Amino acid sequence: MSQLVLPLEGVRLERDGSLTDRALRVLAAEPLTSAEVASRVLGITGGAGAAASAVFTLLGADPRFRVDTHGVWSVAPPPGPAEPGSARPLREESFVVVDVETTGGSPWRGHRVTEVAAVRVRGGRIEDTYSTLVNPERPIPAMITHLTGITQAMVADQPRFAQVARQVSGALEGSVFVAHNAAFDWRFMCHEMSLATGLTLSGRQLCTVRLSRKLLPQLPSRSLDGLALYFGVEIESRHRALDDAVATAKVLLRLMDLLEEQGVGDWDGVQRMLRRRKPRKSRKRKAMPQSMEAA
Repeated sequence: MSQLVLPLEGVRLERDGSLTDRALRVLAAEPLTSAEVASRVLGITGGAGAAASAVFTLLGADPRFRVDTHGVWSVAPPPGPAEPGSARPLREESFVVVDVETTGGSPWRGHRVTEVAAVRVRGGRIEDTYSTLVNPERPIPAMITHLTGITQAMVADQPRFAQVARQVSGALEGSVFVAHNAAFDWRFMCHEMSLATGLTLSGRQLCTVRLSRKLLPQLPSRSLDGLALYFGVEIESRHRALDDAVATAKVLLRLMDLLEEQGVGDWDGVQRMLRRRKPRKSRKRKAMPQSMEAA
C-alpha cells in the first residue's frame, strides 16, 4: 500500500489517488463521523448501517486511521516524536481565509464559481488579499444575482477559472485553508482546480462555523452576520467574496483570542477541542411495576 505523506504545512495541489488517499486528505483537515466519511469519501448517503460498514471495510484495518467510541474517524498520529514545528503557536501559523460566490449550491450539479477571494492572516493580522471575478461559463440564476449583486454582464469579460488557477493556487499554497462553512468553499475550490489543472487540493482546513460553535455556544446563530454583529465587525458588501473573506478573517482573529483565553495555543489543541463531543444526557430509568408476588 502506498503511503501518502501529509505534512502539517498547508494547502497544496496534488493528484487525486485512491479512496484511502482521499480519506487521508479529508480526515487530515478535520475528524468526521462514519456517515460523513461515507458521504465525502465514498459518495454514500443514507443507510447509516451500510455506510458505517463500508467505512470500516475501507479504513478499519489501516493503521493510518483511528476511530473513537463515538464512531468519529481521524488520522492516527505518526509513531515516534512529533515532527518539528507541529506544535508551533497558532499566531505563527499562516492562514488563508477563502470565500467563493457561485451560481448555485453544488458543483456536482454543474454550478461554478463567479468570484473568489483569499485573505492571508499571519502573526495576528491580515497581511494581504487576492480577489477576482470569474466567468462561470454558464448563466447566473436571477436569485443568485439578487443575493450577490453579481450579474451576467459583470462576468462576461472576466477570466475563466482556468485562466486564474495559477494565481488562486499561489494565494492558497502553504497556508491553513479557512472559511465560514469551509466544506462548501473547499468543495468548490477542489472542483474548479480539478477542472482547470487535473489536480485537487490537499491540506489542513479550519471552519469558523465549527470553531464558533465550540467557543460561543451561547449565541443563537453562528452565521457570519451573527458573528460579525457579536464581534463588532463591519461587512461592507455582504455576499461579495472579498468583503466576506475579510470579515471572516477578522472573526478568525477574535476566535483565536478566545482560544488563547481557554489555553488552546496550537493546531493540535484546536483539533482536540473540535473532536470533543458533548456528554450524553443520562436517561432516568422509569421504575418497573412490580407484581403482587414480588411486593
